[in-house]
Amino acid sequence: MSHAEQYRALSGLQLLDSAAAATSKLAKAEAKLQVQELARQIAELQNLFAAQHGPKLLIVLQGMDTSGKDGTVKGVFGEIHPLGARTVAFKAPSASEKDHDFLWRIHQNVPAKGEIVIFNRSHYEDVLISKVHGWIDEAECQRRYAHIREFERMLSETGTIVLKFFLHISKAEQKLRIEERLRDPDKQWKFDPQDIAERAHWDAYQQAYTQAIVNTDSITAPWYVIPADSKTQRNLAIASIVLDKLESLQLSYPALNPAYTSIQVV
Repeated sequence: MSHAEQYRALSGLQLLDSAAAATSKLAKAEAKLQVQELARQIAELQNLFAAQHGPKLLIVLQGMDTSGKDGTVKGVFGEIHPLGARTVAFKAPSASEKDHDFLWRIHQNVPAKGEIVIFNRSHYEDVLISKVHGWIDEAECQRRYAHIREFERMLSETGTIVLKFFLHISKAEQKLRIEERLRDPDKQWKFDPQDIAERAHWDAYQQAYTQAIVNTDSITAPWYVIPADSKTQRNLAIASIVLDKLESLQLSYPALNPAYTSIQVV
């Protein structure tokens, strides 16, 4: 079974803490080597992807605080050429962004032809934190699910490949990671007291994520629920799915335009 098949979100999705644990018994050192090799292959294919200047790839990373979105960007996509790829980290919307619909700022950042774009958080925040804190009611939440489905359908129909990953960590693992940020001088800069405040809404977030995934999963914009208690296994699963998708495109460098074959350089 491929990683894509193994971690594809199912209609009866339940985000249990037990499902956040690593599913592979592969040794950590060996898994790290595999991630490095997969990241190298992704970088090679990204060159072909950019050269073809045709398809577009959007990768959405969502997860609870400390689930490893930044680590995934570094571990899986750290080798790709910055001219053909970019990462967009969505924070709380600005005053100007609030004056528009919730997808306005998102649409401005989707990939162009030949580009890979990674969303570190995304339009899904508007059916997650907004729902958990009661900033929108259930009717508005359902409308936003519908808007998201149509938005992602439009992206697909205009040549964008959409892969969505939920980095699933357990509550116990999040506790360990927050405590590490408090203790470790090299990680203290990452600590945000807001992580503690949001942790108090853990169960509500799990429910909100479940509903968001179930309501917006589709064949053309699939969700993958990635066990993320193990950082290495998380990266291995995501890298495998991304590489498989790129390989399925059968990419190659474009041939020289016939009009240029007679050109002589003097």
